[in-house]
Amino acid sequence: MTPRVATGAPERAVERPPQATRPAPRGGDPFDPDYCRALERDTLGPVAQHYFRSRLIGAERLPRQGPLIVAANHSGNAFPHDGIVLDAALWRFDAMDPALKFRSLFEHDLTLVWWMRPFGLDDFWRRGGGVDMTFDNFARLLEHGERVLYFPEGVPGIGKGFHRRYRLQPFKTSFVVLAARYGAPVYPVYVVNGEWVHPFGYPIPWLDRVMQRVFHVPFLPLPIGLLAIIFPWMWYLAFPARMVFVVGEPIDVRALLWQEGVTNFERPDRTPLNRVAGKIRRLMQTELTEQVARHGTRPYDARSLLAGLRSAGRKLWRVLPIGWPVAYIRQDRDRRRPPARNRLHALLRDWDLIGFYLPFGWPLLSLARALRRPPCGYRGLTRQERKDARGDYLWRLSERPLPE
Repeated sequence: MTPRVATGAPERAVERPPQATRPAPRGGDPFDPDYCRALERDTLGPVAQHYFRSRLIGAERLPRQGPLIVAANHSGNAFPHDGIVLDAALWRFDAMDPALKFRSLFEHDLTLVWWMRPFGLDDFWRRGGGVDMTFDNFARLLEHGERVLYFPEGVPGIGKGFHRRYRLQPFKTSFVVLAARYGAPVYPVYVVNGEWVHPFGYPIPWLDRVMQRVFHVPFLPLPIGLLAIIFPWMWYLAFPARMVFVVGEPIDVRALLWQEGVTNFERPDRTPLNRVAGKIRRLMQTELTEQVARHGTRPYDARSLLAGLRSAGRKLWRVLPIGWPVAYIRQDRDRRRPPARNRLHALLRDWDLIGFYLPFGWPLLSLARALRRPPCGYRGLTRQERKDARGDYLWRLSERPLPE
């Protein structure tokens, strides 16, 4: 049986069984289904379809109900374009049903500073269905019966650099113990061609430590990171890699721990956990290498790229990276403000976006955010209101749980 392939086309309808019965949208949850649908229609969807030409293969293997863990390899990029496109592809496969949205776990550093949110968009990761990565949050999501998108390499997978592409870094053990504790199968997803989004990313360990401590950036890819310091829009630059996501066969973590003699999943010894994490990593490395040989021989595929750009039509300016800051930010602002009176007004009221294209425009962008009123800035808001709007806080499910 040939596995069904989902492309990046936002308009494609997907035949699925009847929708789940969990109420949507979720009451106290930052996840915003309407915003995600708008992204799919106006910005992220066209980029995935025409620029990255994303494909999701084998998604019919994934159960519609949790708990389960989808474990994907990182692509060694400072900015997680691959995770964003994969998350959107999974939801698109499920016909954008809020009750079926995967909960992606993200590192808390992505919320602390505005430039680690796509184009500085307020609380982007949580509005897109993400949850802060803590062990307790991970456990509560599985206990809640969620389907979780997780990257077991963690931050080292982001900072491994292009010279170590497709080399899986040591896996964390949290997903091993939690998968066994809650009986959650682990479905590997192999991300192919994602490394080619930034083929010039080479980390320097001491510089990366400085960037992480001072600027909360996992690593500074060189030499392209230097260009991003000069021209802010280049921080979000991505080359047109043809992203392919392949869902593998499920892994029974409980069985692997039983083979190691572990029967107590509440407080297992770390040594067998490390052995099982290493075994899963080796298994995924073998399969990833095979999928790269199958789908990674032409990471850009110029012919399909030209066809995709031609089919973008009037949306071409939104599809190319140089237009992303304007497209994403104006779409977000337009959802919260009256329509522009005319084309000139539409242009002038977003004057601050010129900072993305000016040399060393970062101070202008930061100053505009401080001085302009919502939805363009934070003037008039209290400190707590600013934190809540930006999302630069740690969301603990123990304090703010998901609705039952």
